[in-house]
Amino acid sequence: MATYKEIQEYVKNNYKVSIKTCWIADIKEKYNLITKTAPNRISQSKRMHPCPIKHQAKIEEAFKYYKMI
Repeated sequence: MATYKEIQEYVKNNYKVSIKTCWIADIKEKYNLITKTAPNRISQSKRMHPCPIKHQAKIEEAFKYYKMI
């Protein structure tokens, strides 16, 4: 499984966009991939910064590249 840093670098190199780690965690949760709970997370039931729709496909492509989905 790829690290958050590797996924960020993949998206940055291919799309010239910087993505947040919380966006990656949001998409990982969508695919039921194992994530740890951040110690600074305010609410366990909802995300404060969900991944914007325009970046979801980019992150999903990185997941496919790294054979995570």
